Amino acid sequence: MELMIPFGRLDRPIDHEADHVLGRADAEITLVEYGSYACPHCRAANERIAQARDQLGDRVCYAFRHRPLMDNPLAFRAAVLAELAQTPEAFWSAHIKLMTRSIELTEDDLEAVAKDLGVNADFAFDDGDAARLARARVEAGVASSRASGVRFTPTFYINRRRYDGPWDESSLVDAMLGTLGHRVRTAALDFASWGPSAGILLVLATVVAIVSTNSPIGPACDAFWGQEIGLSFGEAAFRMSILHWVNDGLLTVFFLVVGLEVKREMTVGHLASRSSAALPIASALGGMVVPAALYALVIPAGPWSHGWGVPMATDTAFAIALVAVMGPRVPVELRIFLTAAAIVDDIGAIAVVAVFYSREIHPAYLAAAAAVVVALALLSRWRVYLLSPYILLGVTLWAFVYASGLHATLAGVVLALFIPTRPPADLAALMTQASTIIASEARHEGEVLRHGPSTPALHALDAIYDRIESPADRLLRHAGARSSYAVLPIFALANAGVTFNPGAFVGHGWLMAAIVAGLALGKPVGVLLAAAAAVRTGIAVKPAAYTWRQLAGAGALAGIGFTMSLFIAGQAFLDTSDFAAAKIAVFAASSLSAAVGTAVLWRASPRELFGEVPRSAPHASIIARRYLCRTGRRRSSDDPTYQYDGNSR
Repeated sequence: MELMIPFGRLDRPIDHEADHVLGRADAEITLVEYGSYACPHCRAANERIAQARDQLGDRVCYAFRHRPLMDNPLAFRAAVLAELAQTPEAFWSAHIKLMTRSIELTEDDLEAVAKDLGVNADFAFDDGDAARLARARVEAGVASSRASGVRFTPTFYINRRRYDGPWDESSLVDAMLGTLGHRVRTAALDFASWGPSAGILLVLATVVAIVSTNSPIGPACDAFWGQEIGLSFGEAAFRMSILHWVNDGLLTVFFLVVGLEVKREMTVGHLASRSSAALPIASALGGMVVPAALYALVIPAGPWSHGWGVPMATDTAFAIALVAVMGPRVPVELRIFLTAAAIVDDIGAIAVVAVFYSREIHPAYLAAAAAVVVALALLSRWRVYLLSPYILLGVTLWAFVYASGLHATLAGVVLALFIPTRPPADLAALMTQASTIIASEARHEGEVLRHGPSTPALHALDAIYDRIESPADRLLRHAGARSSYAVLPIFALANAGVTFNPGAFVGHGWLMAAIVAGLALGKPVGVLLAAAAAVRTGIAVKPAAYTWRQLAGAGALAGIGFTMSLFIAGQAFLDTSDFAAAKIAVFAASSLSAAVGTAVLWRASPRELFGEVPRSAPHASIIARRYLCRTGRRRSSDDPTYQYDGNSR
């Protein structure tokens, strides 16, 4: 059975019989390059590779694999020509000549190398055995590049791990030697690229919080979160406990990310069109209304009635992490549905917090916050694309929103609405401009009294970098990771700790039952009923890629409330014992929802996984290809369904 190749890993190790190799078979470092003789970047990197090999000597084993450019008619011919070499020495001689003979690959280069090898100029399309074998070797390199996830040339793999850093000699050597900084960065990127990583980190933070709270250090932890820190200027001071800084300050970054995600989804994402947005919007609304109504039905009249917002929320990180763990058992279309519905759910949770869980309103500060919003709107309208003015105004907005009585985290959502987007950049023009600037600076390298690029050149490159990505996308890329891997785990550490003792259940049975019923029962029922009603009335269309049973499983996963439910519970239940009971109920309901949703999706039948395709022999290859597509498994060049078109990049 063919195994799935992990993201960013080489499909197969260096083979000294099949690959073109320089270095010993037992070398401690392997460097594999996927390149093309027509690629100017491969030609530029060729000298860097030579320098790295000079420095490392026998410690490195280097292999070159073909990936001809599809937009250059000489690229494939040059690769086949090199493969016509009868000995390793002849191949590397042809390789170096094709890479270095001219500034860019030309017909004359091919004729010169063909003459050295003793073949005619039309070698690439000969019907002879040698030409067919050469083409097969090139196609094998292309197939290997596809299986390894190569997107451009050159792409390097160091010890079978894709290298995404700079191509200069120093950076390549640092990566090959495995310096501490490179190892730490690589480990962090590997963890972040793993689908369930954010959810796993949340689970670990929750476990640490619960264990520490129920251990002898519990009182010390409570004292730590209760420590007050702040700013003072003369007699004026602003101080809050660390717990409040986390819930009112740090969590603003999370709401900023939510706002940016909502903005992206509503402009270019899954909520941009009515047809794609109707089903997740309807399902999310049902998943908010039904749990709140069920909570209100179960809970007796009294102070707990204010907690109806607790079962409305969905923890996106946990739900998506579980979906990632299940891999191909969850169709891509269902993942998209769950993500979009969770984003709509976040919008609802934000609105609920703003309207129903704010303190006494102070009009003067609210007016000041409105003035800051006007300033943000003007910056966006004037097309100011620097992020720093928005961040400074965002901090000011946070202070005024906090003082106004509204929950301070709402400032993050408002700020996100005004961070500007930009039309897509002309990447070809920017690449040409950057190449011209760097080439000009390179001509001055080594001059007396000159160290590195000039300041004007650096400013120009900064401007190009800023244009490649819009401010909203750049902020989402940076703040999104910090939200998932820092903000939410810290929030869980600060809020998830609860003391498990029989006293927590005394007098809180109805409260806990209402929360559990709302999340574990109300969520899947609301999602499923709303989706069915939307489809029945023609408002929305359910994709054929997933069944109603799988949709019910996704609805159960939406019952994982956790972080957002804990956040709303902290606003709704000011009494310590009530909040502790609500935490236990949220944990129980989220765990039950996760178990039910996972069981429903995991036990999907082959018919649900592959669709309704007859299992007769003529359809076997269709089923196999559909399975390979959904699992992300690659086909090798010896697969009968694989065919190289000669134009793949």
